[in-house]
Amino acid sequence: MYFTDRGIEELTSRRGEEEVTFEWLAEQLRAFVDLNPDFEVPVERLATWLARLDDEDEDDV
Repeated sequence: MYFTDRGIEELTSRRGEEEVTFEWLAEQLRAFVDLNPDFEVPVERLATWLARLDDEDEDDV
């Protein structure tokens, strides 16, 4: 189990029944980076990965 699994499990247990839009998610990611600028690169990588999930021509990022 990765350390991040704990946070993912908490997210699922607390908010797993909610539905959100990608617009809402993008706003939350921006707010998170504003508060935690050291995480700009990982958040950018996650956002790019999510944006390209259906791209068949792309290799793993």
